[in-house]
Amino acid sequence: MGAAAVTGVTPAVPEEERPLLRVRDLSVSYRAHGGEVRAVGGVDLDVRRGEVVALVGESGSGKSTTSHAIIRLLPDTGWIDAGTVHFGSRELTGLSERELRTVRGAEISLIPQDPGVCLNPVQRVGEQVAEVLRIHHLSTRRTVRADAIEILARAGFPDPATRARQYPHELSGGMRQRALIAIAIAAEPKLIIADEPTSALDVTVQRRILDHLQELTAQSGTAILLVTHDLGVAADRADRLVVMSQGRVVEAGPTREVLDDPRHAYTRRLLASAPSLHIAGARVSVAEVAAPVAEIPAQAAPVDEAVAAVTHLVKDFALPHTGGPQRAVRAVDDVSFTVRRGRTLALVGESGSGKSTSARLLLRLTEPSAGTIHFGGLDVTSLRGERLRQLRRRAQLIYQNPYASLDPRLSIGEVVSEPLRVFRVGDRAAQLARVRELLDRVALPSTVINRRPAELSGGQRQRVAIARALALRPELVVCDEPVSALDLSVQAQVLALLAELQNELGVAYLFISHDLAVVRQIAHEVAVMQAGRIVEQGGAEELFTNPTHEYTRELLAAIPGRGAGTTEGRVSGHAR
Repeated sequence: MGAAAVTGVTPAVPEEERPLLRVRDLSVSYRAHGGEVRAVGGVDLDVRRGEVVALVGESGSGKSTTSHAIIRLLPDTGWIDAGTVHFGSRELTGLSERELRTVRGAEISLIPQDPGVCLNPVQRVGEQVAEVLRIHHLSTRRTVRADAIEILARAGFPDPATRARQYPHELSGGMRQRALIAIAIAAEPKLIIADEPTSALDVTVQRRILDHLQELTAQSGTAILLVTHDLGVAADRADRLVVMSQGRVVEAGPTREVLDDPRHAYTRRLLASAPSLHIAGARVSVAEVAAPVAEIPAQAAPVDEAVAAVTHLVKDFALPHTGGPQRAVRAVDDVSFTVRRGRTLALVGESGSGKSTSARLLLRLTEPSAGTIHFGGLDVTSLRGERLRQLRRRAQLIYQNPYASLDPRLSIGEVVSEPLRVFRVGDRAAQLARVRELLDRVALPSTVINRRPAELSGGQRQRVAIARALALRPELVVCDEPVSALDLSVQAQVLALLAELQNELGVAYLFISHDLAVVRQIAHEVAVMQAGRIVEQGGAEELFTNPTHEYTRELLAAIPGRGAGTTEGRVSGHAR
């Protein structure tokens, strides 16, 4: 009989066999109006060296709170009630803030969800990457700039030397997200907590970024805790899935087992809502959407009438001056398309391909360098003053970033009713009734009316932004990544809502998205953009089934999760 049996002492488990991250009975609460709110309760979670664990669930399920609590990056209104977080041999919940700073960035890094508030707006992108290298003494003064540029290249930046000299506002949303990824991987940490790291990225860049993160796991044993609402990404990339609902873990296990045989009803519902796992499906059905919203008078017009059109559109942006002649980048190059009443035209392509710039030109939010813009048959290229203001009522925009697009000083009710007040639609009682109807249609309870944007999750904020854009029942809605921040079940509701409104009112959509699975559900026509030009355009079904351009075929091949859930189809980036 061994000594351990005689003494009752359990033999120590070698460190390399223990989980790198071990969370037990973690509970987190927030201070909110009316008292304390328990956001996370009793969560257990393990992440082993070189492993990718995906934490999935709906917006507000506690995913981000759990991941932020691990490194104690909760807001001032939040705190850990109970539980332990072991990282290697250390217990993190008991460390001082000074001790935690030696762990954050160097050993555990975070890729946050929102680049709009996480990048310093007055510091160049290259300098923000270099700052990590200097703080952790990973580069010398002579090499730090070149090292930062090399890291930007690894994060997928084209022309990284030029991008290093730019400020965050000069980059597209996808490029800003890549900057956050570059900062996170700079110190080659042992654990990367990736909170929706590719939600703003097109599928090809998403694939390259996730490939790179998985190379870290293969080469250096870096572990990844991947927080995502995209089950396609989780299916492709994760070794294990942990499913959260209402602050608790409801199911966990190897990815293939959870996908093939989900035990919990909530997990089954998530899987059924995932468009990338059902790419062969048709456009969204409106059968499950609630009753129509109240009417706002709109001019009747036959379906398929051109609502808006751009012809030979060009937009040049000046690059940072570095000596010599002034250089410019052509963001939009000879682009022409038409958006028709009752139809959805989707613009797809890589981040920086010119999709959002084309949309802003159409809405006259930026001035074209050349080309013409027509709205309702009227040339609006040079409109000014009141006539341009009236165009704003007929065309609305749903922004990509729900964190930056909502005024933090206003209540949710004030945010949604703002267009009604500006254009004097109805009295105060009618406006309040309209706000309640809109919130209900985007799956938000009326109790959020008096709350502030900061009190809502990212997905909830985006639903508020959608409600605001629909308030005036416009003829054209430009949807710039409108569901990228939403969990799958709410995403399906919003897509169905957009489709129903289109059927009822003949509203036209210009739908910008990097998620081709979503595009196939919602679009009638698709225009594929690359390097500022449209390289392929046509009916959605024909383009998806018979693409003619090599770039289109590359985009389709990069859709995550297309073979998930089957032994033959699911591909892990690092099979073990």
